[in-house]
Amino acid sequence: MFPYFVFGVFLVVGLVLLARWFVDADPKTLARAARHVGIVLVLLVVVVLLVTGRLTQALAALFFLAPLLMRWRAVWNRVKAAGGPAPGQTSGISTATLEMQLDHDSGAMAGRVLRGQFEGRELASLARDDVLALLEECRVQDPQSVPVLEAYLDRTFGTDWRGADEGGEAAGGTGQRARPSEGAMTRDEAYSVLGLEPGADREAITAAHRRMMKNLHPDHGGSDYLAAKLNEAKAVLLGK
Repeated sequence: MFPYFVFGVFLVVGLVLLARWFVDADPKTLARAARHVGIVLVLLVVVVLLVTGRLTQALAALFFLAPLLMRWRAVWNRVKAAGGPAPGQTSGISTATLEMQLDHDSGAMAGRVLRGQFEGRELASLARDDVLALLEECRVQDPQSVPVLEAYLDRTFGTDWRGADEGGEAAGGTGQRARPSEGAMTRDEAYSVLGLEPGADREAITAAHRRMMKNLHPDHGGSDYLAAKLNEAKAVLLGK
């Protein structure tokens, strides 16, 4: 009797810890965990079928059901694309100095400084003058972060900051200068920019690009840099 009691206690504690982790975990972490659990379950089912001698029948049934499952998956992807992103969904852009997140619903940008005098600080905790000081630092040490930070300033403070930064633009200058080359975007980076999981199909990619352009296109208060990143991500994933 006592061993069953001990097992029950451990089971309850384990379920409580699992529930707390599920509530606090990042959605992307949950998605990865779900995939890993799914793979383990599939392997267990295969082993059971192999041991019981029913693997051949199961494979035959799967062969006939595969086309139907593929159609259901395509329909589900279209439904998800039409329904838009889940509330609070974000995408990310990272440079040597900045780690940025973009909220799909509001178009708001948030970020963290990875190095320099403001290392470890959230951009939201910095006054405008501090962000301008960081911009000057990036112009000297990390030109690739300059357009990202300019986009953040535009979204957060409007374009008035450019008047206060005239000296900096003249000295280190960005403005209408050619942007520094950032190298070719990888597929993983493209998925991150569009806020998609790797392996998303063409319809999901197109829908995510269209949704985000509504918030980030220059005509809608966005920036040329962010719009260009979205277009580049779409081109990388669709091979255009």
